[in-house]
Amino acid sequence: MIPYGRQTIEEDDIQAVVDVLRSDYLTTGPKIAEFEKMMADYVGAKYAVAIANDTAALHAACYVAGIGAGDEVITTPITFAASSNCVLYCGGTPVFADIDPDTYNIDPEDIRRKITDRTKAIIAVHLAGQPCDMDAIHAIAKEHHLIVIEDAAHALGSEYKGKMIGSMSDMTTFSFHPVKPITTGEGGMIVTNDETFYKKLVLFRSHGITRDESQMTCNEGPWFYQQIDLGYNYRMTDIQCALGCSQMKKLDSFIARRRELVERYNKAFADCKNIVTPYQLPDTKSGWHLYIIQVKNKDRKAVFEALRAEGIGVNVHYIPVYHHPYYREHGYADVNCPVAEEVYSHIISLPLFPRLTDEQQDEVIEKVRKIVENM
Repeated sequence: MIPYGRQTIEEDDIQAVVDVLRSDYLTTGPKIAEFEKMMADYVGAKYAVAIANDTAALHAACYVAGIGAGDEVITTPITFAASSNCVLYCGGTPVFADIDPDTYNIDPEDIRRKITDRTKAIIAVHLAGQPCDMDAIHAIAKEHHLIVIEDAAHALGSEYKGKMIGSMSDMTTFSFHPVKPITTGEGGMIVTNDETFYKKLVLFRSHGITRDESQMTCNEGPWFYQQIDLGYNYRMTDIQCALGCSQMKKLDSFIARRRELVERYNKAFADCKNIVTPYQLPDTKSGWHLYIIQVKNKDRKAVFEALRAEGIGVNVHYIPVYHHPYYREHGYADVNCPVAEEVYSHIISLPLFPRLTDEQQDEVIEKVRKIVENM
């Protein structure tokens, strides 16, 4: 089976982890700060906070943004559930805006329609690595005094009008799950240019505890620390961060290979009337975490099952969040985003990862064309 995504781990990555295992620090050591600096420098942000995973990053971002009971946060339904679950963790209410039919990202015009006097933030998700229309989103946020959080789980290495994703909004979160642009096994990062947010994020990931004398109410000695807020144990380990540092050195080559593979897919399917290939906004560069096609005039389930039977590990990204039973049982049974519903009924994600060979991709292309054209 050719998987839809797979990590790239090489000998230098393994050695980086072994070096930490032989060192004095397995966690809360020097590799944390090293990885954070590499990430902040890469995306062009002032601050970066390594954290357990992107879900924890989103939870932390919502918490320090002050999301609480009675607050609404607008996000997309075509995403993994964590993008809206993080609002629920803080006692807020997710509100789903429909998506753009071309990019599959959140539609700024529908964001505008969904704003109420309770709206506090927007969580923009860069699906598949394709940047959202951030100019439009920032304009809406400025007009209504809203916080903008970017869920960039798919978008490390993506660019919007010459700026790296991670450099523009109040907070941006990243994922290092094995199928993402780089991996630390599990792991995440939050970047921000706001020093106040940064300090709160650092507290939140480690029980709300500090040894920073400027934040404490008193200091009884060099052993002393204080819990000054309620936080969680959302720390990353030095083991993970060592792998992350090694992977960061290869990120540009990983992204370049993904873009090569996407170009090959686009050319191969250009004449297929029943396949809609992905669209990019002008002046953007996707990091291409996923390659999502729409299969038109065919039974998507039948196509999906036929491809799996042929050894092609296709997937679907994503089921609209409000379809999940938990959401339907908690006030979302009547939610309907027509564009999201239409797109969801046709989408299939094809294999895309840096170690996908040309020969494997040719096999994917051949079988997709055969099944879609002949079914």
